[in-house]
Amino acid sequence: MAGDSRLRRLIGNAYRIGLGGEGVLLTEGRDQEARKMLEAAYGSGIRYFDSAPAYADSERYYGQFWDQHPDWKTHSFQTSKSAHRDEKSASADLTTTLSRMGRDRLGLWQIHDVRDSNDIRRIEGPGGALGAFYHARETGTALGIGVTGHHDPAVLLHAVTHWDIDSVLLPVNPVESAIGGFLDRVIPAARERGIGVIGMKIMGAGNYILPDAGLLPEVLIRFALSQDVDLVIVGCSTPEEARLLARMGKEHVQMEKEERDRITGIVRPYANRLAYYRGVI
Repeated sequence: MAGDSRLRRLIGNAYRIGLGGEGVLLTEGRDQEARKMLEAAYGSGIRYFDSAPAYADSERYYGQFWDQHPDWKTHSFQTSKSAHRDEKSASADLTTTLSRMGRDRLGLWQIHDVRDSNDIRRIEGPGGALGAFYHARETGTALGIGVTGHHDPAVLLHAVTHWDIDSVLLPVNPVESAIGGFLDRVIPAARERGIGVIGMKIMGAGNYILPDAGLLPEVLIRFALSQDVDLVIVGCSTPEEARLLARMGKEHVQMEKEERDRITGIVRPYANRLAYYRGVI
């Protein structure tokens, strides 16, 4: 299970839950709602904050928030991403991200949404984005670097076995347990190399919340935290959701295999359809 990964050494032992980059952060012009949710998240103990240039006004919201709370900024672990596949454009993304957020460095910078062999070829080839990520880590502009993906487990498997990265962000939920690929292939490969694992798509954008079947947000978060992950991230739309997320991180009790198998069994008949974010099943 999660132990002394490269990511864990960066973020510290207190982190099991992080704020995802979606929810109200994946909007434009909802500054007050975003601020209230972020205040609730930080006030409840969340210190890991996810973002990306692709997430609408997310980076701008963070920049305003940290400007209003400079002391909180000092004690936060901020991440972001770049979806550009060439070195020059990825480097430009990082410069823009830091400017928007009012920071001189990121805790973690991630290669965003790697989908296919063409992405791999462009990222790791001459002039590819991987060079920008290595340079950012070498210069301290990013303390750590990682990769994210939810399209094809084989593509992410290549990344964790061929790239010198600190983390991988991938789907962790009962649907993935039923289908296989990310949980049973990518995570073990990452662990063999000391790469940290971050879970996302915990609730499938709300599609996996099925109260009549007992699949409540609390259950799905607990299911994810019971996998071999360093932490999980969930996007929140309201202060109440942020407080619930933080509470689940603090009160987590490991879910036994029998219970995990039962929950996987509920979604198994519909798993292929529920994996809406996948390109390859």
